Amino acid sequence: MVLGSFSSFLRALALGSTAVALQPILTQETSLDLWLQTEATASRQAILDNIGADGQWVEGASAGVVIASPSKSDPDYFYTWTRDSGLVMKTLVDLFKEGDRSLLPTIEEYVSSQARIQGIPNPSGDLSSGGLGEPKLNANETAFTGAWGRPQRDGPALRATAMIAFGQWLLDHGHASMAADLVWPVVRNDLSYVAQYWNQSGFDLWEEVPGSSFFTIAVSHRALVEGSTFAKNVGSSCPYCDSQAPQVRCYLQSFWTGSYVLANFGSGRSGKDVNTLLGSIHTFDPQAKCDDATFQPCSARALANHKVVTDSFRSIYAINSDRAEHQAVAVGRYPEDRYYNGNPWFLATLAAAEQLYDALYQWDHIGSLTITDVSLPFFKPLYSSASVGTYASSTTVYKDIVEAVESYADEYVQIVQQYAASNGSMAEQYSKTDGTQTSARDLTWSYAALLTVHSRRNAVAPAPWGQSAATSIPSTCSPTFATGTYRSVVITSWPTIRGYPGAPDSPCQTPTTVSVTFDVTAPTVYGEHVKIVGSISQLGGWNPRKAVALSADRYTMDSPLWTGTIQLPAGQSFEYKFIRVQNGVVTWESDPNRKYTVPVACGVKSSVQNDVWR
Repeated sequence: MVLGSFSSFLRALALGSTAVALQPILTQETSLDLWLQTEATASRQAILDNIGADGQWVEGASAGVVIASPSKSDPDYFYTWTRDSGLVMKTLVDLFKEGDRSLLPTIEEYVSSQARIQGIPNPSGDLSSGGLGEPKLNANETAFTGAWGRPQRDGPALRATAMIAFGQWLLDHGHASMAADLVWPVVRNDLSYVAQYWNQSGFDLWEEVPGSSFFTIAVSHRALVEGSTFAKNVGSSCPYCDSQAPQVRCYLQSFWTGSYVLANFGSGRSGKDVNTLLGSIHTFDPQAKCDDATFQPCSARALANHKVVTDSFRSIYAINSDRAEHQAVAVGRYPEDRYYNGNPWFLATLAAAEQLYDALYQWDHIGSLTITDVSLPFFKPLYSSASVGTYASSTTVYKDIVEAVESYADEYVQIVQQYAASNGSMAEQYSKTDGTQTSARDLTWSYAALLTVHSRRNAVAPAPWGQSAATSIPSTCSPTFATGTYRSVVITSWPTIRGYPGAPDSPCQTPTTVSVTFDVTAPTVYGEHVKIVGSISQLGGWNPRKAVALSADRYTMDSPLWTGTIQLPAGQSFEYKFIRVQNGVVTWESDPNRKYTVPVACGVKSSVQNDVWR
């Protein structure tokens, strides 16, 4: 049992619960840290439960097919959406690249399934006549022929991005033929679609209104930029990517209203929509500056838009009624929403947090933050002394602002923590009046959003996609298109990658990552908690704000143990220390730095390091 307040601690004492009384009381920050660790594990499994053919909630789904939700009525989400699947699989690919190698078969099955799905004729057309814009298919990879908002043009771009991330990993690990022969042909079909149809109208992210969507244009631009690079890396080319990307970027500027990002042209609504926050986080590049042209998360435009969009929900949800201007709120899709009576969404609330964690990463990477007239309204409620200017990371103002933004981001996640089920399950929505979950249960995208927030909060960034070389804007925007190459793809099998699940046994299999458990004996007092911080990114790069929280689950008066398990690269050498944190005040243990090298040996998958606070 983790006690959440001093009053609960006193109640436990009054009831004679000595075992509970011996546990240190954790601050809100630590409670969130520990919940996220547990929720991330639950979310990963929930995603796998929603993927065929072995997912426990999706019997009848084909292998590699990502189902939006197990819900089959009120509403029926038992389909596979190209958009949702691409977003979810990109999350799994990133986890795989960070060391979760058991995901390899799932990723390979996804690529194979999408090769099949691309070739299925449907109401939007066939492979070369617009069929890739079909929003959803049946779980068994047959066409859905009922009435629907079609076409939707974001799916091919998002699917290409997920596959490019995997294909690049194959290239980086010596599997060039797999990337060129199995991944690139599927990606090429999607890039051809994006280059040909980006300037044609389609249904928006929420499948409700036809027109032109900021989200679709933003992710299309990214796909074309990174697609061109991937094509070169596999020994091919994508001239239609190169010709269209600048024009897509040029058109992207038209969504800026001067104070916020217009979500859709042609919707008939205010245009204040979380699709614009999602556009920023899905085009986040960790090597980018705070670039307005691509609406990077830390850009003045994106921050101003964050405030306008999130503020639009303050007065329309009862559960936001006691939230001040400087506090986070439950976030929905758009303020005019009437679907299921218009409620907050888990993925929308998490998107508001993720954009801010992305911005924090970018400011740290740049070494400064800039406040402009455009972004000042965002900063002012969080830091009353905010004024236009540039602040280096060494200044007190920078540190104060960063701390305020980080706390603000955490509040969004704490709202999700409050309304997620005790077993970790998250539906699509939670009620605007009392927070009870509603609409489709166990929404796969909700879980993917939780996993990306967890990574970004821990300063684990995705690979760059080339934004820094794609910022110039043509002097004149042209409604162009280009015709690419469409070819049917059949993947019958995947070559074996030794050392990964499914590979034949070999005399020696050396894991690429090791689960290292750090145990430290450190007596603490009320409100104090212990974290580990070190010289590598997994331990926060010596930044106390990004330190990894340890758990006090095994803490007793006789054995004041704090513990935590972290996946680290085999053979990695680094330095580290433990810190105590209380009410934001950090106390470092004494010098010298501790040193550790992760074991690298046949069959060694875990290790324990025992320390005593000094």
